Amino acid sequence: MARSHVSFRLLLSTATLAILPVLGGWWAWKGQGPLQQETTVLVKKGTNINQVADQLERDGVIRSAALFKLWARTRKLQLIRGEYTFTPRTSLSDVAGKLRRAEIQYTLVSIPEGAHAWSVQKRLKDFVPEDAFWVLWKSPRLARTAGFEQAESLEGLVAPATYKLHHALEPEEVMLMLVEAFRDQVRPGLEGGVLAPYDTLILASLVEKETKLAEEQPKVAGVYKKRLDLGMRLQCDPTSLYARWLSGDLRFTAPMEKDIRRPDRFNTYTVAGLPPTPIAVPSATAIEAAKSPIVGKDLYFVATGMGGHNFAPSLRGHNLNVGAYRKEMARQKRLARG
Repeated sequence: MARSHVSFRLLLSTATLAILPVLGGWWAWKGQGPLQQETTVLVKKGTNINQVADQLERDGVIRSAALFKLWARTRKLQLIRGEYTFTPRTSLSDVAGKLRRAEIQYTLVSIPEGAHAWSVQKRLKDFVPEDAFWVLWKSPRLARTAGFEQAESLEGLVAPATYKLHHALEPEEVMLMLVEAFRDQVRPGLEGGVLAPYDTLILASLVEKETKLAEEQPKVAGVYKKRLDLGMRLQCDPTSLYARWLSGDLRFTAPMEKDIRRPDRFNTYTVAGLPPTPIAVPSATAIEAAKSPIVGKDLYFVATGMGGHNFAPSLRGHNLNVGAYRKEMARQKRLARG
């Protein structure tokens, strides 16, 4: 009986010793990891498994780079470049699963209708360093990709959309994403208008900055088209502001007298014809208005002060509309003062 008891104890000890490595491996794979706080790891272009494993261990996401490398090679892991976020105490199993499934952390960045270069730059600042942005903004290769090799900048050559970005992207890849979206979504719609496609885009940007009201945009485009046909200066306020910003004065206020008088090739108060590039990202309705402007008798328009514009065929009628606008502004100021 005593001999049987000894044999049982020996068997139990042997079984325990055999199972300990299994339990240890399970704990290393499924147990809580060492990470203390949420951490983001970038898998950049050209990064290999060894580099990722070492980075994960160095950043405290996993305990054993060696174990991760063994798993990755056994499973023939295909690394997908991206930005990966890991929560505290995440297990090695969960880390591996997130990489295998390519659960990339994206940031949504919206480029709205009416955005211009400085607005686009600010929206992309976390993904494209400012210096790199302005170099890429004047890239002939990117302009050619957008479909307008003659364009001197990417102004207007960006599709208004929401983009899924991550920090493992290179700056040029981010900018390429924007112009490819323009090429695919916007460029085809510029054909078939009364002006050449790039001039249509330029005119559409002026219309976009003058009014957001879709029902007014064809009339605004018609005023500018009529002025172009007659050889009159467009006298578009937003172009005088654009010239101000190009001078380095980035105040976003109403144009002043010195803005209107500034001699600049973008300022349509001092230079005839369209500006050399768009001045913003136009909407689809502004593009349609520029393609098919309503050209009538009107040569002037001014804001009503209540969201729309009044149009006039003569300077006399325009001056009356300007007077009405000023009275409306004075009335609103009195109401605001109570």
